[in-house]
Amino acid sequence: MSDRSKQNQAQQREQPEPYEGNRPVPWLVILIVSALFIWAVGYIWTTHQSNPPAYGDRRTAQDFKVAAASTGGAVDGAQIYAAQCVACHQASGQGLPGVFPPLAGSEWVNGKAALAIRIVLHGVTGTLTVKGTQYNGMMPMFKDKLNDAQMAALISHIRTNFGNSAGPVDEATVAAEREATADQAAPWNGDADLAAMK
Repeated sequence: MSDRSKQNQAQQREQPEPYEGNRPVPWLVILIVSALFIWAVGYIWTTHQSNPPAYGDRRTAQDFKVAAASTGGAVDGAQIYAAQCVACHQASGQGLPGVFPPLAGSEWVNGKAALAIRIVLHGVTGTLTVKGTQYNGMMPMFKDKLNDAQMAALISHIRTNFGNSAGPVDEATVAAEREATADQAAPWNGDADLAAMK
């Protein structure tokens, strides 16, 4: 058998090359895509709820303005804690063992109000002993993030929750501590700086 006839036989066994042609999309595919689109629009439309903010995080900026107005302009310390502190200290205030210190039962929280204010204002770096356990990390400073009213609300929330029984802190006390420690440009050096302030 010649090479040419072998080649012809091989070509005859091959299937024709595919081509797209001018074939329309099958109706079944169109129906499935249309049904999914209609379902998605319906789902989005029906899941928008006007439940109270306590039911979830569907709150808007207007919700917070209304809440603040209804409480005489009071700042929500729990909300600030959830936004700024919960990632490290956790919702329970127990921190993460060996990584982030607990706020629950902490001598730094339940001690002098001025000390708690100074820690939140300027942050802490280096070794800090909490409830007999040493933590070596970095807490950021909040003096430029929070004003006096926000800081007072946050510290009051921490000192009156998580099983802590220390009293709340007022805005004037925060302002006084901010002014007294205005020269503190860097975070406190853990136990080395803070132990003497107890």
